[in-house]
Amino acid sequence: MFLPVIMAGGSGTRLWPLSRQLNPKQFLPLVDSDVTMLQATLKRLDGLEHAVPKLICNESHRFLAAEQLRQLGLEEANIILEPVGRNTAPAIALAALQALAQQSDPIMLVLAADHLILDVDAFHQSIAKALVLAEAGKLVTFAITPKHAETGYGYLQRGAAIGDGGFKVSRFVEKPDLKTAEKYLSEGDYFWNSGMFMFRASRYIQELEQFQPSIVSVCREALAKGQQDMHFTRVESTIFATSPDDSIDYAVMEKTLDAVMVPLDAGWSDIGSWSALWEASERDAQDNLFKGDVLSENTSGSYVHATHRLVATLGVEDLVIIETKDAVLVAHKDQVQDVKKIVDQLKGCNRHEYANHREVYRPWGMYDSIDSGERYQVKRITVKPGEKLSVQMHHHRAEHWIVVSGTARVTNGEKTYLVTENQSTFIPIGQIHALENPGMIPLELIEVQSGSYLGEDDIVRFEDIYGRVKG
Repeated sequence: MFLPVIMAGGSGTRLWPLSRQLNPKQFLPLVDSDVTMLQATLKRLDGLEHAVPKLICNESHRFLAAEQLRQLGLEEANIILEPVGRNTAPAIALAALQALAQQSDPIMLVLAADHLILDVDAFHQSIAKALVLAEAGKLVTFAITPKHAETGYGYLQRGAAIGDGGFKVSRFVEKPDLKTAEKYLSEGDYFWNSGMFMFRASRYIQELEQFQPSIVSVCREALAKGQQDMHFTRVESTIFATSPDDSIDYAVMEKTLDAVMVPLDAGWSDIGSWSALWEASERDAQDNLFKGDVLSENTSGSYVHATHRLVATLGVEDLVIIETKDAVLVAHKDQVQDVKKIVDQLKGCNRHEYANHREVYRPWGMYDSIDSGERYQVKRITVKPGEKLSVQMHHHRAEHWIVVSGTARVTNGEKTYLVTENQSTFIPIGQIHALENPGMIPLELIEVQSGSYLGEDDIVRFEDIYGRVKG
C-alpha cells in the first residue's frame, strides 16, 4: 500500500497554443483523446493497492483539477493548493507533512501529472521494486533507460547494486551538451532523471530538515495556519511565499546518503515539447502525426493538430502546426523548444492568448468569447445542471441574456424569475444579479455585453458557492 502524490503545478509553456497558463498541458488530452494527462497518470495506477491520491496544483487550476478527479470517481481525493509556485521540494513537503498528520507515515509515490508511460506493466514492476527499497528507508528515484543522446534531461549515474533491481545513485548531473550526452549513452551506466520518486513521508521530512530546514518550517506553519475547504487544502499564502524555491533534487536527492534508483524502461516521456509528443506517438508511412481535420500532400516528418478548422499542408517537411480557435503555431521541429519565447512575447504584450483559450472553464460550466469589438463582447455560456454563477454586479457593463436551450433562473435586483428557450432578459449596469440552471439539462445562452470596460476583473462578488473572491 502506498500514497500517490500527483504534482500538477506546471505551466507547459512549450506546448502553446494548446497549453495555456490557465489550462496547462496536464489538464489536456494530448495523447489519448478520451483522458487528459492528469487522468492518464491516475488511471495508470489501476491494479495497484494504494490509498486515495493527493494532488498538488496551482490555486487557479483548482476547479479544473477537481472536475477531472470527479470524472474518475475520485471526489474524495485531497487537493493541496499552492498560492505561488515554489518548486518541487516545498510542494512535496506539504504533501508529506499533511500525510503524517492524517496517516501513520505512509510511503509516498510522487508522480508528475504530465508524463507519458506506454508500458504500464513495466511501470508497475518498477513500483514493486521501489516499494521494497522505500520500506527499508531509502529515497528512491525512477531512472529512465535512455534511448538516444538527449540534452533536455538531467542524468543519473548508476552505482552499486542494492536489493532486487535497485542501485545506489553514484551522482546526479545537469542537462549535458550533445557531446557529453553521447558519451553518457555509450558508457551505459547513465540514465535520464524522470522526476518520479518513492519514499516514506517521514524519511523525506528528516532529510529535508537536515539539508533545507527552512522549507520544512515554512511548510509546517503554512499548513497549520491554512484552512480546509471541502477537499481543498489552502495553505497560508503569505507564509508559503517565503519558502525557498528549490527542487527535490537540489534540496534532498543530491545530498542524501540514501538515494537509490530503480531503472525504468517503459516508453517514458515528459512530453516537454511538440517534437517530444511527435516522437512518442505512432506515425504514418510518411512519418507524420495528424490530429483533427487535416489534409496533406507531399508532407513528411510533421505534426499537425487541428482543433476547429481544416488544416491543409503541401510540400512541407519537419513542421509542427497547431491550430486552435484563436491562434495558429507554425514551427520547425528543431525550433519547438523556443515556443516559450513566443509565450513570453504574448505575456509582455498582455495578450489573452498567453493565459487562456477562447473557451474558458469555470466550476459552473464554461464560456466561449465568440466576438468582441469596441464597447461590446458576445459570449456563448454553458451552465451545468444544478450549478449557479456568483451573485455579482458590474460597474462598467450591462448584459443581455438570450436563452438558446434549457431554463435559466435569473436574479435581477429584487426580482427572481425563469427565462426559457427563445426568451431574453436585460441586466443594467450596477444591478446585482445571478444566473442559475435549475434544470436537468445544460443551460445554453448567448450573453451580449456592452459598456466602457468589459474585462473579467469588473466583477464584484457578493455570494459564491465555490468560495471565489474574484475571477
